[in-house]
Amino acid sequence: MVSRQVRVLVCLRGRFTALAFGWRGTRRSIPFLRCVTETCFHFPPVTWLYIPWDFVLILLFLAVVVPWRGDVRMKRLLKKSDLTSADRLSLYASTILFQWLIVAIVLSRCLARDVAFEELGVTVGDPWQVGWISIGLTGFFGIVQFLGLRKVTRLPEDQRGASFAITAKIIPHNPVETLVFAALACTAGLSEEFLYRGFVFAAFVRMIVNYGAPFAASTILSSAMFALAHYYQGWRGVITTFVVGLTFVSIRIWTGSLVPVVFAHIGIDLIAGLSVPRFLKKSKGLE
Repeated sequence: MVSRQVRVLVCLRGRFTALAFGWRGTRRSIPFLRCVTETCFHFPPVTWLYIPWDFVLILLFLAVVVPWRGDVRMKRLLKKSDLTSADRLSLYASTILFQWLIVAIVLSRCLARDVAFEELGVTVGDPWQVGWISIGLTGFFGIVQFLGLRKVTRLPEDQRGASFAITAKIIPHNPVETLVFAALACTAGLSEEFLYRGFVFAAFVRMIVNYGAPFAASTILSSAMFALAHYYQGWRGVITTFVVGLTFVSIRIWTGSLVPVVFAHIGIDLIAGLSVPRFLKKSKGLE
């Protein structure tokens, strides 16, 4: 089959157009979509050809293997009455290595397929806009996380839910664990945002772009895959993560950058690891 490369030019007003390049190098302008509003999300030029086999395998891996692996590991951990420091450090280290390995594979395939960094959101864009949105987003989710965890720890232990039971099990208990956990939080923020708000979102845009407006569907699908990756937290955790994913993708589209959502993601995880031990000590002191 002869492949065809299409470059989609997304504008702020008027009409979407595409330039199609045939196998002989001929070029023609194709009406694509018309903006239905006065302004639309800005997005860097997207090169659409097809979704190659390696991208399909990566999407299947993220949609099936990652949720299954996380669920199996957490069930195994929850069966233990208590985790040792070695158990927690092993969990942190193996997760860090696993996530960076996936990022390395995905990044290598993106480079091999000439996917631009701008398409993946690996760019700063407008530094002032990205800066103040990063501060605001991280502050907002940090406060929500802090207040939510404090509220949960004040509940009786049997009412805290499965998601918090996992959190309480894996939080650091000493300075060494806290240091490695901080590295894990940074890894999760960088790798998961690159994978789900970067690669997965861009892949779905490429799939959908020739059939309709791609942003809404790609936002929902990439957020659903991100939520499935947290299936081990139970359905309440899946729903919460899905809502957070929708918000993060919207910010990624608005700014064209992953920077704000990376900082917010890291902040959420760090606050959980640093505040929950203190909250639990206070709640035990009150009992």
